[in-house]
Amino acid sequence: MKVIAPRSVPAGASRLSLDVLFRKFTGAIALLVTLSLAGILIALTRESWPALHRFGWHFLISTAWDPVSDNYGALVFIVGTVVSSVIALLLAIPVSFGIALFISEMAPRWLREPVSAAVELLAAIPSIIYGMWGLLVFAPWFGNLEPWINDHLGAIPWIGALFQGPPMGIGMLAAGIVLGVMIIPFIAAIMRDVFLVTPQALKESAYAMGATTWEVARYVILPYTRTAVTGGIFLGLGRALGETMAVTFIIGNANNLSASLLMPGSSIASVIANEFTEATTPLYKSALLALGLILFVITFVVLVLAKLLLLRLDRMEGRQA
Repeated sequence: MKVIAPRSVPAGASRLSLDVLFRKFTGAIALLVTLSLAGILIALTRESWPALHRFGWHFLISTAWDPVSDNYGALVFIVGTVVSSVIALLLAIPVSFGIALFISEMAPRWLREPVSAAVELLAAIPSIIYGMWGLLVFAPWFGNLEPWINDHLGAIPWIGALFQGPPMGIGMLAAGIVLGVMIIPFIAAIMRDVFLVTPQALKESAYAMGATTWEVARYVILPYTRTAVTGGIFLGLGRALGETMAVTFIIGNANNLSASLLMPGSSIASVIANEFTEATTPLYKSALLALGLILFVITFVVLVLAKLLLLRLDRMEGRQA
């Protein structure tokens, strides 16, 4: 009796089938994420349509927010969201750069790991903890500092109106500072990682030519890592735009516009958190969901701008090469 041996499957064919399976699996996951994003957008648009249909474009430029008369506008909250996020970035970018540069270039080896761990630990703290710290610790201290801000910064021509107001400790500026503290660990961690992967030969060549640490950072490290650094900054901006609990604790939650950064304000996320459970009428609920749709669009626009900026930086690097 003749025994027929089974055919052996080539190892290359097996690896090819696994590669195809892996490609299909990752493609399905990517498609699932895209469909989830589209579903969120469709749901927000559908639920916010009554408010958008009734108020139209006037919803974006109106400062009214009166649940009693069902009259709503989003301008106060859009301004509060954007202004607090910009303040956070203005604080977080230089501090994050300093932390990352210290860890990657100046810290001794025995100190590098503890500082890096502390930065990562700050990124893991829940936002509500930052909010409680801001309200119970930072706000009283900042309230004592605000008279000095009034007397010195408030007297500066052109920008003095931004720093005039009662010393309450809470407000737009306080919320921006707390947001800045929150996003510093995210931006600093990304900057640290990309600074550490900068080729050592480039930095040593600059040092050998007599460059200082600042000159190495400015002319070697930053040009080499600017794409990743820009991406990290926009990641921090996205975090600041969507922050809810920390801002709700410290921004003051006042539905009015003021030229002063020391006055209370409100953001899209904070007003939704404060009033969603009180939305007893369909139009009221629709207006809050319309605010959520606007925040979604703002975040999407920021990410698109970040992508366009990164593509432009890549093209510039290609021309220089």
